[in-house]
Order: sequence, then structure tokens, then C-alpha cells
Amino acid sequence: MPNLNKIRSAVLGGRAGSLGARSRPPRRPRPFPLSRPSQLSPLSRLRIALTVFFALDGFLFAGWVVRIPAIKQQTGASASDLGLALLGVSAGAVITMVFTGRLCRRFGSHPVTVVCAVLLSLSITLPPQTHSALTLGLVLLTFGGSYGALNVSMNSGAVELVAALRRPVISSFHAAFSLGGMIGAGVGGLVAGGLSPAVHLALLTGVGLLVTALAGPPLLRHALPVPEREERKTATATRRQRPDGRTRRLVLLFGVIALCTAYGEGAMADWSALHLTQDLGASPGVAAAGYSLFALAMTVGRLSGTALMERLGQTHALVAGGITAALGMLLGALAPSTWAALAGFAVAGLGLANIFPVAIGRAGALAGPGGVAAASTLGYGGMLLGPPAIGFLADWFSLPLALTTVALLAAAAAAIGYSARNTSARPVTE
Repeated sequence: MPNLNKIRSAVLGGRAGSLGARSRPPRRPRPFPLSRPSQLSPLSRLRIALTVFFALDGFLFAGWVVRIPAIKQQTGASASDLGLALLGVSAGAVITMVFTGRLCRRFGSHPVTVVCAVLLSLSITLPPQTHSALTLGLVLLTFGGSYGALNVSMNSGAVELVAALRRPVISSFHAAFSLGGMIGAGVGGLVAGGLSPAVHLALLTGVGLLVTALAGPPLLRHALPVPEREERKTATATRRQRPDGRTRRLVLLFGVIALCTAYGEGAMADWSALHLTQDLGASPGVAAAGYSLFALAMTVGRLSGTALMERLGQTHALVAGGITAALGMLLGALAPSTWAALAGFAVAGLGLANIFPVAIGRAGALAGPGGVAAASTLGYGGMLLGPPAIGFLADWFSLPLALTTVALLAAAAAAIGYSARNTSARPVTE
């Protein structure tokens, strides 16, 4: 019996202990609230805000682009007159690009980005109020100035953020621009038949101001740490030597490649819809889908660009993209039917998508931020000067023949990229 008593007491004691343990369960850690926005780091918030501004820039610009045929008809401008008027976008952008860098250095890129987004949203309502090519060109000076300044300030902020994150995420910003352009062109195509250009672009002004009011405060509130940025500048300046003549020539070479690519982007933005309506008889909604498909293809190409370059290498990706863009643009410009032209525009967008990032990246690897700035300036020059050049060529020859110059320059970019395949880029450490 004593053994049974010991066993009974042991069993009862074990149950009591287990009951006591059950009555006082240990505290378990609560799951981490991944969905709470307060858990986002300041750099993550900055990245989201900048991405929104890149998308807004593409959205507003595409909204203007798809209404160019209606505004051309409203002003009664010829192809050459319209080309001169569109030169106002180029002139305004070039003028403000010269000063925007200084403004960013003095006030910071984030406040300048917010102010320029407001100006772009307001200026987009001005073109439908004009009734001559001259007044349209003068108005486009303001629109182009705010557009160019916004691009410089956004890219300045993106470069600083990439350095702070120490991750090559700048392509995601340009993908957001392409996605915004696709959405803007798609919306423009849907409302082109029912809304006048004045009402449509006024609605875009409201959208732009609303998005700026939502995305602007995070951009202004979470500034990059200045001491880190200054330390990076000082360390980079001490490590970097002045590029020699050969390096400068190579940077110029990659800048020309960027120019050839951006020429095609600008031409597609301003002339694709007019080509579809004027030469192929497409409706305004279908014509707007041309730039929308082009922007969609650019977005897909940029989102998959990293994997493509890892598989093929930068040089082969550049050459393949140039050849693809040339073939697609020949189809888009010379096709006898609307749907074949739309397919050609999509193929051209896929081909052009990664040439510009590769060219800018190679220039940066050769000469650091100075190389990026030089190549980018040439690239944006091609985007801004391409549309008026197409206008003059269309007036002298025809619009389809003028658009074949996009294919010619894409093939030239592929040839230049192949000729520079053996250039060795010295690594630049930020």
C-alpha cells in the first residue's frame, strides 16, 4: 500500500502541477503587424512617394499626348506648324533643366518635386484654350518647363535614394513612369469620344493636384540624412580621378545611344495617335490605344529587364533591343492596317525598354554621376527634339516615312552598342 500511496500522490501532484500550469499559460508574442503602415521605414516611405510622382508624371504626359490630334484640329495647324508648336515643350524643358539642378542643390530635390508637380498639373489645362499654332507653342513653353523640371528633380531624388538604400532600384521608378503613361493613355482613349480636350485635361488637373496633396507630405517630411549624403560625396570625391579623354568619348557614345532611344519614345508619344487616325483611319479611342500599348510594352520590358540582362548580358540585351525596336517600328510605320500598326508599336516598346537604362548604367560605370548626367542630358534631348523633327519630315515627305527614322535610330543604337562591346568600365564606388 505505501507504494500505491506514493504513486497516487505523485499522480495527483502531477495533475495539480499541470492544472496549475494550464491556469497560468505563458504569454505568447503577438504576431508582427506587417500590414501596419507605421512599420514602414522612412526610406521605404520615400521610395513609395517618389514612385507615385514618377507614375503621375507619365499619367499626365500621356493625357496630353492622346489629345494632340483634337488640339491640332482645333488650332488648324499643319504638320510643320504643329512640329514648331511642340518645340515649345522642348524649349521650355531645356530652359528649366538648366536651373532645376541648382534649385535642387539649394532647396532639396523633394520640395522642388512637389512644386513642379503642382505646376505641371495646372499647366496641362492650357493647351485646349488655344486656337492657333503660335499660342499653342507659347503655352507649351510653360507645360514643357514644368515637365522638364519635374523630371530633373524626381531623378535627382531617385539617385539620392538609390545611394541611401544601396540597392539598384532606379529602374522601378522608370517602370512606374511607363505604367502611369499606359494608364493615362488608356483613360484618354476611353474618354476621347465623349469628353472635349478642355474637360478631359481639366479633370487631369484635379487628379494631379489630389495625388500631389497625398504623396507630397511624405516626401517633404522624410528627408534623406544630410550628413550621410555629404560623407558619401566627400569620400567619392577623394577616390575618383578626373576622367580622361577616352572615358569622356565613351560616355558621349553611350549618351548618343540614349538619345537614339529617347528619340523614339518622344516620337511615339506625340505622333502615334495622329498616324493611326490620319493615315489609317482609326477612331480616337483606338488611336489612343497605340501609345497605351507602347507604354505597356515599355513597362513589361523594364520590369523584366534585370532578368534579361542577367541572362544575356548588358551588351547583348542592348543590341537585341535595338534590332527588335527597329523591326517593330518599321511594322508600325508602314503597316497597311490599324491592328498591324498597333502590334508593331508594342514590339517597338519591348525593344526600346531597356536600351536607355543600359546606356545610362554603362556611362555611370565609366565616369560615375558625371557620366550619368551627361548621358541623361543627351537622352532627354532626343526625347524632346524628336517630335518636332518628325513634324518637319512629315510635312516634307509623309508621316509614315518620318516615323521610319525611329527604326533607323534604333538600329543605329544597336550598332553603336555592339561596337562598344569590348569597352571596360572601371567600377565607381559610391
